[in-house]
Amino acid sequence: MTLQAERQYTITAQDKETFNIDGYWISPKLIDDEQIERLREAHERIWAGQYDGDGEPMHPLYLSDNPDALRKFDNGWWINDEVHKVVTDPFIGELCADLLEANEIRLWHDQVIYKPGIGDKATASGNVGWHQDYAYWQCSDTPDMITVWIALQDTDLTNGGMMTILGSHKWGLIPDSNSFFNQDMDQLKQKYAGGRDWVEEPCILKAGQASFHHGLTFHGSGPNITNDPRLSVVAHVMKGGTGYRAGISRHDNIRLLGPRPVNGQPFANDYFPVLYKR
Repeated sequence: MTLQAERQYTITAQDKETFNIDGYWISPKLIDDEQIERLREAHERIWAGQYDGDGEPMHPLYLSDNPDALRKFDNGWWINDEVHKVVTDPFIGELCADLLEANEIRLWHDQVIYKPGIGDKATASGNVGWHQDYAYWQCSDTPDMITVWIALQDTDLTNGGMMTILGSHKWGLIPDSNSFFNQDMDQLKQKYAGGRDWVEEPCILKAGQASFHHGLTFHGSGPNITNDPRLSVVAHVMKGGTGYRAGISRHDNIRLLGPRPVNGQPFANDYFPVLYKR
């Protein structure tokens, strides 16, 4: 057990209602200040190419020659002990299990994300386009997955905090919503709104809090106009028993099922660790 703060917190009926209606829920503070600092140091080590253990990243770190561009990569738990501790923590798993009314929660993959501070520069280099996470995960047989976005500093719109579109998880999967890297937010809004109620709500987080959003909830973020980077660690989780949906879309997780995956095969080996089981 690694998370220190708010250990006794239990998901309430109101929390479930908020998650089901809005498509996301903001937690109390989940990690204490010491763990926040260790995770910030983990960021520094990872981007410097210093890894724990003998493993390698799932794929090369996403680094741009543009110093104002977002940095990110998947499965930090493979190469950093502190990331491993937080994204596989049973407490996070229990909160997700209660929100999804599931008996088991496994890790789908994690992300380590660094958004540079650009100050008063007029650039969209740090934007994250409006998108649905499940648009990237259609090889899984259910969209009922949760993204747990953990803030490693106080986070609001000034430093590029995330915004969600209220209730958008009820729209189903929208075609071509795998638009994380499209930085034209206005263009994407026109594309996806389609006459629907488009209500943007910022996720205002204190350091150590997390937003839990559904795999179909549209979200994105604008520039970090402060002078300090915005750091986060993200756990993407799924219900136990989630299986492979063959022939729909490619994702690196498919190859973790072995050389000849079959339709319906559960994502249930050591690459997808159990966070919580009732």
